[in-house]
Amino acid sequence: MVTKPKVQALDVEKIRQDFPIFQRTVRGKRLVYLDSAATSHKPKSVIDAEREFYERFNANVHRGAYLIAEEATAAYEAAREKVAKFVNAPCKECIVFTRGTTEAINLVAYSWGWANLKEGDEILLTEMEHHSNIVPWQLIAERTGAKIKVVPITDDGLLDIDAFDRLLTERVKIVAVTHVSNVLGTINPVQEICCKAHEVGAVVLVDGAQAAPHLPVDVQAIGCDFYALSGHKMCGPTGSGALYGRKELLEAMPPFLGGGEMIRTVTFERTTFNDVPYKFEAGTPAIAQAIGLGAAVDYLTKIGMERIRAHEIELVAYALERLQEVDDITIYGAALPEQRGGVIAFNIGDIHPHDLATFLDAHGICIRAGHHCAQPLMRRLNVAATARASFYLYNTPDEVDALVEALHQAVKFFGR
Repeated sequence: MVTKPKVQALDVEKIRQDFPIFQRTVRGKRLVYLDSAATSHKPKSVIDAEREFYERFNANVHRGAYLIAEEATAAYEAAREKVAKFVNAPCKECIVFTRGTTEAINLVAYSWGWANLKEGDEILLTEMEHHSNIVPWQLIAERTGAKIKVVPITDDGLLDIDAFDRLLTERVKIVAVTHVSNVLGTINPVQEICCKAHEVGAVVLVDGAQAAPHLPVDVQAIGCDFYALSGHKMCGPTGSGALYGRKELLEAMPPFLGGGEMIRTVTFERTTFNDVPYKFEAGTPAIAQAIGLGAAVDYLTKIGMERIRAHEIELVAYALERLQEVDDITIYGAALPEQRGGVIAFNIGDIHPHDLATFLDAHGICIRAGHHCAQPLMRRLNVAATARASFYLYNTPDEVDALVEALHQAVKFFGR
């Protein structure tokens, strides 16, 4: 008999009151949202921050000499300072606003990669990467002649550090690694990876899309050269995100996009560029979204990332135990909840994950089904797709129970 945990790290019912979406029902049932790895819900404070911008000081930033433009600029730059503090960046100029992790990785691949990679160089990825941390490197490898090498995973879903050590040579110029796998939930030893990579002269980009929302991030302690995150996965707006980069690297990199704001002077013969981070923020930025991201950082900081992490460990531990009760279930990834983020991928017999997700939807339960933009990892697991339940600060043990009960019903429904 599995004992339901008395989750004490967070007052989840109080937290849920901050999220307007939980006031609705789905198909006549209480909404059980277990897909925060895809996108998280937004607290009222974030929604209000965006609304306030549009209603009170909607204006372009860095340009207007009138009051509401100055207010917009101040709010936008305050959000940059909040993000910098959130990841413990040494200065706000190290933070470039992007539309999310995907754009941040592309920025590094095209700007740093094009300027620094050449034929014979190697780009080191891992077998558990999201497509967003594979495809940009493939594109830049085709243009520069660099080659991609891949670090495998072990059968229990962890990074094969011995293989990493063998592959990490002086030919490797950049290591691009996910902090937390969006499929396996594996938390990679990014501090160790950075230390070893720097010993051979490589730089390191960490994909923090699944880490920044769920656990404390300190880019200086990690020692990474770049760290990418998405706002919409951490209670912020869609279309928001950030790239942390070491300032000396950002200053040496060419611009990613050309246009307004990223320039200092322009003639038809020559252009000189703005200081970082503005050199990488061409055109009118996503002002409302950045301000909303700042509000999300405020919200998460007030709750405490350590407490959010502790809550998720308790919840994932309970879910891993309860899911074992389901007939013919296969759970992918590490057995210990401390080795995982808030993600559990699984399959049940030969029930297709899409059929399972559709069945659960009829019960008001939202999970993800598919390859999760990680097709190479799916091939390593020898499956076409998986179901995935992912948890966040607003989820409860009762929702785990609802998931497990619905899975029992699915097994019966599909005749297993």
